[in-house]
Amino acid sequence: MTQSTEPGRAQTLPEPRGKLNWRDLLSWMREDHLITKEEAQRIFQRCAATTSSQHPLVRLASVGVHHRGDGRLMDMDFFAGWLAKRAKLPYLKIDPLKVDVGRVADVMSITYAERNLALPISIGTSEVTIATCEPFDTFWIPEIERHTSKRVSLVVSSPADILKYTTEFYALAKSVKAAQRAGVANATSSFEQLVELGRNNRQLDANDQGIVQVVDWLWQYAFDQRASDIHLEPRRELGIIRFRIDGVLHTVYQLPMGVMNAMTSRIKLLGRMDVVEKRRPQDGRIKTKNPGGDEVEMRLSTLPTAFGEKLVMRIFDPEVAVQGLDELGFSPRDAERWTTLTRNPHGIILVTGPTGSGKTTTLYSTLRRLATDEVNVCTIEDPIEMIEPAFNQMQVQPGLDVTFASGLRSLMRQDPDIIMVGEIRDLETAEMAVQAALTGHLVFSTLHTNDAPSAIYRLMELGVPSYLINATVLGVLAQRLVRSLCPHCKQPDERLDAEGVNDMIKPWKVKGGFQPYKPVGCLECRNTGYKGRSGLFELISMSEAMKTRVTESPDLTALRQQAVEDGMTPLRLAGVTKVAAGLTSIAEVLQVTPQVSG
Repeated sequence: MTQSTEPGRAQTLPEPRGKLNWRDLLSWMREDHLITKEEAQRIFQRCAATTSSQHPLVRLASVGVHHRGDGRLMDMDFFAGWLAKRAKLPYLKIDPLKVDVGRVADVMSITYAERNLALPISIGTSEVTIATCEPFDTFWIPEIERHTSKRVSLVVSSPADILKYTTEFYALAKSVKAAQRAGVANATSSFEQLVELGRNNRQLDANDQGIVQVVDWLWQYAFDQRASDIHLEPRRELGIIRFRIDGVLHTVYQLPMGVMNAMTSRIKLLGRMDVVEKRRPQDGRIKTKNPGGDEVEMRLSTLPTAFGEKLVMRIFDPEVAVQGLDELGFSPRDAERWTTLTRNPHGIILVTGPTGSGKTTTLYSTLRRLATDEVNVCTIEDPIEMIEPAFNQMQVQPGLDVTFASGLRSLMRQDPDIIMVGEIRDLETAEMAVQAALTGHLVFSTLHTNDAPSAIYRLMELGVPSYLINATVLGVLAQRLVRSLCPHCKQPDERLDAEGVNDMIKPWKVKGGFQPYKPVGCLECRNTGYKGRSGLFELISMSEAMKTRVTESPDLTALRQQAVEDGMTPLRLAGVTKVAAGLTSIAEVLQVTPQVSG
């Protein structure tokens, strides 16, 4: 959060006048020429005709106030920003990820906060920043300054945000303290104390009501913040909660280690994992519901570390599997080529890219469209990412000798039409995939390579003969994920040459006359400049010309050149296309796409 005042400088607070009323606000809007005389009369009549206990800003927003200049409807955030200027205070759109939630209750009680419509936002060594929607009701400030021995700095926020987050933050703080009072705060499971813990045989109470509430809050909070992963990380003194949002990790909250250990036990219990076993990595899964009522699948993974068990929860959005190709980021041309490939009755289609590049999302979305009542779709995965009712899914279990190769051999006897193999890691799995394709099945799988042409090279490195590759492989899709520019704050980037775009597009003789955009940062994107992610794709179709280049000693450069001649858009050029459309930044494309000479 941007500091509201400079270090060491006392903030000049508005003269105390008491709480706001709608009549004063209406008069001030007329003084500031925000509304016309006619609009003011309309609002006055509407407000005077009814009584309400709502905050005056909420009441005005519900009436519907039109701006004098352009006629637009002014919302709550606009009113709060205007009021901040009127009070000569900073305006703050509260970002819950940047609030020191654990210390909110140290500044004031929830009763005090609700009575004064004030919410502590950050606590420094000499200053505490408090958000309010009553900037002229400051009689309580001296009391808080005496209580905290810190100077109070005010910011103005929307009353809706203050009411919402006051309830959420204090409920969380209450649950954490309840968990501590229940006695879990002293329970540890760090590497340094494993022997002592085993001797005492002490069990954490994962079903304590405080722990239940904290875990429920954690999940709902993650869904609200669009998180893709939740990390519970033990440290020596405190446990850290982090969310991955748009591919970037954000620290969300710090907890006493005992509370985090009990949370981990609670989640393991719900995921049907061995709660007592803390020395071995474990996997599990949980199905819950998001605030919208939709079912959400979460994959759990634990890892023993020096200070206890680290738990990561991967969240799978139920809407992801039903996204269209355009929503995934396919260009119309590549979407048509991909659809044509997947309509083949048999053969191998490979998806390649590093971990976290969206391969699973692409495969699930594609398979879901293919999984009609007329076909049998079978998968073997490690682990099963999402439970999909339309598929017959099997998980690799090395302890039971169920590998990709042996599982694929078993699937072949299940009368499948379409098979998805989670990953081709060795020659045995590759040979089984080839055999399945030769016997009339459509096989999807993944590889870890830098680009699409390298996937063909990789198959030959594993030991698959070139003639079998030509006979079975239909195409290869390579992909990456780039963060999308926030549509609310992106601005034209005048540094075209400095960013090296001309060098990026030179190999493909693309005109560089477009205007790229750069990230800026605003309230909507938490000042990151990005909101959401989109895919970059390069797609090889195995043409007859390409097959002639797949020999026992293939030239990777020749394969790449032939793929481009056959219509492949290289990953970096696909990125430049999105830059030209104003969807992402040059820096993002340079960061995630490999440099390939033309």
